[in-house]
Amino acid sequence: MTANWKEKITFHVQNSGHSLIVVLGPTASGKTAFSLDVAKAAAEVHEPPLPHQWNVAEIINADSRQLYRFMDIGTAKITPNEMEGIPHHLLDVLDPKEEATAAWYKSEATRIVNEVLGRGNVPILVGGSMLYISALLDDLQFVASGDPVLRQTLEQQYDADGGVALYARLMEIDPETASAFSLKNKPYVVRAMEIVESTGDIPSSLKKTGSCPWDLLIFGMEWPREKLVERINARTEQMFADGWIGEVQSLLDRGYSVNDPGMKSHGYREIAEAISNGKSKEENAKKLLGIIAAKTRQYAKRQMTWWKHDQRIHWLAPEEITNGLP
Repeated sequence: MTANWKEKITFHVQNSGHSLIVVLGPTASGKTAFSLDVAKAAAEVHEPPLPHQWNVAEIINADSRQLYRFMDIGTAKITPNEMEGIPHHLLDVLDPKEEATAAWYKSEATRIVNEVLGRGNVPILVGGSMLYISALLDDLQFVASGDPVLRQTLEQQYDADGGVALYARLMEIDPETASAFSLKNKPYVVRAMEIVESTGDIPSSLKKTGSCPWDLLIFGMEWPREKLVERINARTEQMFADGWIGEVQSLLDRGYSVNDPGMKSHGYREIAEAISNGKSKEENAKKLLGIIAAKTRQYAKRQMTWWKHDQRIHWLAPEEITNGLP
């Protein structure tokens, strides 16, 4: 690792009264491991230095899937032992049957950031959920819920062909919004089209941005495409080896289904459908792994497209990112 990013942290923490450090990047890029190093570096800035009391920095999850309980393997959720005593927030806070929205996340994360600052500590936002992160950093103002009858109509239109036509229309009129999620994300597709139908405007124009209330230092994990593909493939294989199929089976045994919000998370839906169709056995697992890895690579591409024009981000090359669990 070079000292460059540590120097940025030192200067930022010493000169900011309301610091918020952000670690973002595509899936499997090493955000979790790097965030621990960031927390330790922030502790070293403390006067006097507290190298063995790393809880002067606190980490806030910004991965929408890691909000859910019982979903650990397929979300690459950090374990208590891996936290190294550093406080973590917004992990395991929702039941898979509960819906998470960017507006809800913004409210919860804002509260926690301010509480951490109130304790005199440094908040570190870590994750890859683009809209959730933008909700905080850009102070997005969300449109209020609309007509339930309209929403029901749009849901029926979505169900008619799995969202193909509705998503295509959204992509045509508001590609910026559509690029943030796939057509498989029914709640987001329906909500976006609900805004179009009820207001006559596109969602990207209505999510007005305000001034961020904190002083930002944003690090981005950047890998050459071929290396990131290797990491995604290797991590997906490891998830299967660690028992991802069994984890999904345990969720189904608890009474959850593919229709629950949490189970629509990337990979979980595919595995749940494979289990339901009797196609999750060893002879089909390799094909299932390949499908999920391919969709993960597509998601990583959307993540980088979202962030590529953000001049606030300090992009770190692989040699600056610590090795470890992504």
